[in-house]
Amino acid sequence: MNLTFLIVSAVKIALVLVVLLTTLAYTVWVERKVAGHIQNRWGPTRTGPHGLLQPLADLIKFIVKEDPLPGQAQKFVYFLAPFLALVTALLSITVIPFGDSITIAGETTWLQITDLNIGLLFILAVTSLGVYGISLAGWSSGSKYSLYGGLRSSAQMVSYELALSFSLVGPLLLANTLSLRDIVMAQGGYYFGVIPKWNVIPQCVGFVCYMIAAFAETNRIPFDLPEAEAELVAGFHTEYSSLKFAMFFTAEYANMVTAACIATTLFLGGWLSPIPPINDFPVGQYFPVVALLGVAAWIAWQSFRPDERLSEKIVLKVFATIAALAGLAFLWEPIRVPGSGVFWFVAKVGFFLFFYIWVRWTLPRFRYDQLMSFGWKFLVPVAVAKVLITGLIVALGSGK
Repeated sequence: MNLTFLIVSAVKIALVLVVLLTTLAYTVWVERKVAGHIQNRWGPTRTGPHGLLQPLADLIKFIVKEDPLPGQAQKFVYFLAPFLALVTALLSITVIPFGDSITIAGETTWLQITDLNIGLLFILAVTSLGVYGISLAGWSSGSKYSLYGGLRSSAQMVSYELALSFSLVGPLLLANTLSLRDIVMAQGGYYFGVIPKWNVIPQCVGFVCYMIAAFAETNRIPFDLPEAEAELVAGFHTEYSSLKFAMFFTAEYANMVTAACIATTLFLGGWLSPIPPINDFPVGQYFPVVALLGVAAWIAWQSFRPDERLSEKIVLKVFATIAALAGLAFLWEPIRVPGSGVFWFVAKVGFFLFFYIWVRWTLPRFRYDQLMSFGWKFLVPVAVAKVLITGLIVALGSGK
């Protein structure tokens, strides 16, 4: 282990940590802006241009806010819970591959902090520990509302962890590995030279099961029963304030990013481009670029029509941006611009985060009995059946 390797590893850790924390802060800003447009209002506008300094203002507010300690709280566990929730949420990002290999100062390294040969098991193990932070917070606060929220979260996470885990078995069987990097590499190539060989195509049922379970795992609407303010005030974090509340808030968004990264890595080809290399198009090789840019221009024009609702404008602008960037990325393929894989990975993760926000402000909350019945009576059986069918197909295909 040479000095260059240690320096490169330290730089990767620092960069990932800075980018991740910045992303978490501005995901909150994006959610508030998108929610504002969906509800036909503006969202944050006062702090900085377009409200861009709102995350900094929120941080300052959390730092100076009063931090009372409930008299009936179990002090050690009360302080431990938010740290446990945040640390487990941040640890899982260490094994996520977000790009191809690059060479720095003669040292070739992958855009990944570490590649474990049991990477997916590590993520599932670490994220499963996050329920302890929530459960301990609910119990140690000494409040019945917090206790009910912690109990709900424990039951919900155990229920949907099964469906989530089973939904991820399919990509593992197809790639025959637990290494996230190898799973991405196994999705290389194109059907008929055009359609990416991503796992989302043969594993579409598993992908849908994973997305539903991921919403429940991250306590997001329509599965936010542990925090249901109409019933439990704020659930497990009712008695928390100041930076300890911010830790729970950050952990929730970190879990959202992790869920989006897993979906991108296992089902959508990770950092791989959805567009075939330009040399694979013998005739009309620039037609896809022109088509994408034309669609982007049309959607952009539609999004600025004065008679459209703000909610419709924001959706059109998002798709226009994606189409335009996809067209530019298509031009990058023949010249192999370094970092294009990172662009595709970030774009896919960003799409999932936008989908998280969109669903939150679109669907109503489930009742708790509906939540548990849906998980145990529908989602788990479907995920198990999908695993059995995938295993049978893989076994028959390998001749065993």
